[in-house]
Amino acid sequence: MDNEVLKVIKERRSIRKFIKDKMPSENQIKSIVEAGLYAPSGRGTQCPIILAITNKEIRDKLSKLNAEIAGMAPNSDPFYGAPVVLIVLVDKMYPLRVYDGSLVMQNLMLAAQSLGLGSIWIHRAKQEFERPEGIDLLKELGLEGEYEGIGHCCIGYIDGPVPEAAPRKANRVIYIK
Repeated sequence: MDNEVLKVIKERRSIRKFIKDKMPSENQIKSIVEAGLYAPSGRGTQCPIILAITNKEIRDKLSKLNAEIAGMAPNSDPFYGAPVVLIVLVDKMYPLRVYDGSLVMQNLMLAAQSLGLGSIWIHRAKQEFERPEGIDLLKELGLEGEYEGIGHCCIGYIDGPVPEAAPRKANRVIYIK
């Protein structure tokens, strides 16, 4: 009974190894970003914004900052070699920021899967954009105001086999008729 959407949902996995030097096409990136923009938002506010980072220098700078926040080794890459990092940000004053931003993240990951790309949600965006380096980056990009980082959607071509799905836990649905 599955259709294409249900198939994409069931096949999406968190990818932890990307082909570093193989950049998705500009059209693929734009399609994924557009899917993020179509995520539902409370009261139709469309508050989340997306930083679509393909600039290697900025990507590596954010990877280093993220690794530092996580307490990882300095040469670690918490983005697993993904060449594209889509960061979802929402105005700190918006009360539904985490919910709306999470819906954007889900759309980004499903869109990547539908286009034959891998993705993974990496945390610590909140901490990144609370630090002076993150705040300065937003200012350099011309973003005024205070933003909360919701997550990094790292995307790229998968290097290696796709992980198997974990079995679904039982007793997670209660039908009330």
